[in-house]
Amino acid sequence: MFHPLRVAEVSPLTDDSVTISFEVPVELRAEYRYAPGQHIAIRRRSAGDETRRTYSLCDPAPPAGEPGPLRLRVGVRLVEDGEFSTFALKELTAGDVLDVMTPAGRFVLRPRPGSFAAVVGGSGITPVLSQIATVLAREPGASFCLVRSDRTAASTMFLEEVADLKDRWPDRFQLVSALSREEQQAGLPTGRLDAERLTALLPALMPVAAVDGWYLCGPLGLVSAAEQALRALGVPRARVHQEIFHVDEVPALPSAAAIPGGGTVKATLDGRGGSWPAQGGDSVLETVLRNRADAPYACKGGVCGTCRAKLVSGEVRMDRNFALEPEETEAGYVLACQSHPLTPVVEVDFDA
Repeated sequence: MFHPLRVAEVSPLTDDSVTISFEVPVELRAEYRYAPGQHIAIRRRSAGDETRRTYSLCDPAPPAGEPGPLRLRVGVRLVEDGEFSTFALKELTAGDVLDVMTPAGRFVLRPRPGSFAAVVGGSGITPVLSQIATVLAREPGASFCLVRSDRTAASTMFLEEVADLKDRWPDRFQLVSALSREEQQAGLPTGRLDAERLTALLPALMPVAAVDGWYLCGPLGLVSAAEQALRALGVPRARVHQEIFHVDEVPALPSAAAIPGGGTVKATLDGRGGSWPAQGGDSVLETVLRNRADAPYACKGGVCGTCRAKLVSGEVRMDRNFALEPEETEAGYVLACQSHPLTPVVEVDFDA
């Protein structure tokens, strides 16, 4: 659900990134409680057009049993031709009001004892920063190793905040930095962290088999490389969690065969069901949106997972999936924005 929230502060991080803080009214604090690693969708309306973008929350999550946050803070990096990121860096100011969806997402690390590690690239540090700060502050029996990759030192988001975490927990937080386009006096040699390099590096940093949870976040290339390295090192799939922050354009699959008569999409959303005619070629989400404007979505690119739904009956084909874990797809979950009906009737449940 979206609520209008006032911008409390827009603060520069690097030359091409900022943090945005939103004020949360007291009466909405419970609705905006979040777990470390979750994200919010931000909606902006301008000249009749609507733009939605998803950004991860970067601050420690509110402790259990306490009220929700009074502020929400996200990091935004400028994307080439990015409509919202350009607006955020060049026009957005304190006092502006934007619609903000309540927190969502399953890329979560809840505080518990154990050894944890993350491989992140660029703005992929954002949700992991929340995870590290939360788990180290609340669980004395937890340790964390962060391997981060950035283009240059000047482009590194949350550089000082990560350094502060290292100073605060020197015995429980290990930081390893790599720069792909700049030499550094300490740390790894310059260059990209590909699968071969990570396969050699990770066992040198930690006992890989003893890590209880791996968190991979950033561009598709880095996340895929890290996943490949962990697979080569024998890490069980259940211990690996990932979130994609950027996907280069992927060639479109051939259009799904049109269902004679257009077919029907049935959906349950917020406890209410509906049944609507589908138009040939439209995704499940597009059909639902024509009749239910409150259907959840953000990126429409198969990345954020906001439109996740349980396939109750029928068959669909997903064009892209960079958000659902294998166990989720095996359990019947789909991304509505990428799902095209292959049977005359398709039924999904957004509440499941």
